[in-house]
Amino acid sequence: MILVNNPGNWGKIYAPLKHAPWNGCTPTDLVFPFFLFIVGVSIAYALESSKHHPDTHKAVLIRIVRRGLTLFALGMFLALFPKFDFDTVRIPGVLQRIGVVFIIAAILFLKTDRKTQIWTIATLLVGYWALMMFIPVPGIGQANLQPTTNLAAWLDNLLLSEHLWKQSKVWDPEGILSTLPAVATALTGVLVGQWLKKPTAPGDKIAWLMVWGVICVCLGLIWDLHFPINKILWTSSYVLYTSGLAMLGLGLCYWLIDVKGYQKFTTPFLVYGVNAITVFFLSGLIPRIMGMIKVDTANGEVDSKTWLYESFYTPFLSPINASLAWALTWIAFWMVILYIMYKKNIIIKV
Repeated sequence: MILVNNPGNWGKIYAPLKHAPWNGCTPTDLVFPFFLFIVGVSIAYALESSKHHPDTHKAVLIRIVRRGLTLFALGMFLALFPKFDFDTVRIPGVLQRIGVVFIIAAILFLKTDRKTQIWTIATLLVGYWALMMFIPVPGIGQANLQPTTNLAAWLDNLLLSEHLWKQSKVWDPEGILSTLPAVATALTGVLVGQWLKKPTAPGDKIAWLMVWGVICVCLGLIWDLHFPINKILWTSSYVLYTSGLAMLGLGLCYWLIDVKGYQKFTTPFLVYGVNAITVFFLSGLIPRIMGMIKVDTANGEVDSKTWLYESFYTPFLSPINASLAWALTWIAFWMVILYIMYKKNIIIKV
């Protein structure tokens, strides 16, 4: 998402680095569900010992809620900075959704068994489908999946009318109702994490990851015929499709890295991964700060980001490649900082 969120020119972006405008799924649309999926996997690893010691649950629950609220607060800070306009600040957001989903998924893992978690996933997916496809939208009419008139958009507009995504104003891609199936995405990761922790032969783990990955992808594509794959609505078909791909990706990584021992190529991913929230937060904050720093030019005053981009990128590359090169520069810039942090064992935990 550092690559996706930092083009030099938002009007000049290669198609795979764009979100699908509505229905459909691009490579960019895989990043967020993959992250929530791996959050679920990590929950199974991080809380396994606590799960079997009920006397520690109160303290663990406090830590879970504190961590989730911290993520929510970081997202709110990004939304507020630099104007701090509380009257129109966007309340939903990526970090906010991660925080809420983490709290719910972690509590469900801690307090329920695997069977209950499976039923919870099924209930969330089928229930969300039923709500979106069959419940009439108040003041609008029959159920529909159009951007501004679906049930999720109605609820967002009802409860958060002045605090939604400014590009849409009447709905939000991280809205209230669509957070329910996002919880299901994390719970699929919780199930996979529990499977990986079993004392089973690595070959069996990989085989079943691949099998279930293919099954989920196929189910998602079948459901897509009736309930389209859509990231903004986080449809049930999108959950199955992206969770299936996440299982396939994790199975491939497990085979290459843990079983076959190919680990040298993983360093850049590890460097980014151990401070993922930190780099996501700072990569959103620093461009805002750069926008506040003004530079005088022959054509008037511009912000420092624009000056750098127009001075060192647009004169030498085509518009779309200049935009991509700027984003790649951000990747390299953060790689240097994160690598230094990694070598010094500096890991900022939320």
